[in-house]
Order: sequence, then structure tokens, then C-alpha cells
Amino acid sequence: MGRSKRRHSTGFGYIGFGNNQSVFNRRSKTPFSEIKEKLHSETHLHYKLDFLHRELTETDHAFIKNKIKQQERKVAFKTRILSVVVALSVAVVAYYLISQIMYR
Repeated sequence: MGRSKRRHSTGFGYIGFGNNQSVFNRRSKTPFSEIKEKLHSETHLHYKLDFLHRELTETDHAFIKNKIKQQERKVAFKTRILSVVVALSVAVVAYYLISQIMYR
């Protein structure tokens, strides 16, 4: 499945690219070709994992789902704790300010 070459003449006035014919005659790259390699190298660098392009088994799916759910639970727990701490601090400051206003 070959790709036909494209040739466009740009001799018809200003078109916004400086009338450069090479802009129109370039060949586009395969989508995500560099990104796959970058993903593999970063994954191997940070997590010591090889990024495989294969179908996952049911056990792999279950393992990944459980890992994601566990991470989400940790984030939700941290968010709740932080929300409680912020709410308590706001309540203490509001109580202090109201008591100072009422005292005067």
C-alpha cells in the first residue's frame, strides 16, 4: 500500500507559509512512532519494566485494576484528611475572629 507523492505548486500568491513549496511536499511521520519508544524508555528507566505490545490475560487485567483502585483509595483518603484539616483550621480562625468581635 504505497503512498502517492504529492506535489503542489505554490506560485499563486501569498498563502501564509512564505510560499515555500517544501511545506506542502513534506511526508508526514507515522503517528506515535516516537512516542512509543519514549514511553518504553521512560518506563524502563523509572520502573524497570519493559513495555510490551501484547494482549493482557485476565489475571493481568485484574492485577492492574486492583492496583489502580488501591492508588485511587489512597488519594481519596489523603484528600479527605486534608479537607478535614483545612475545615477545622477555617472553623478555628472563624471562631477566634467572631469571639474577638463579640468581646469588643
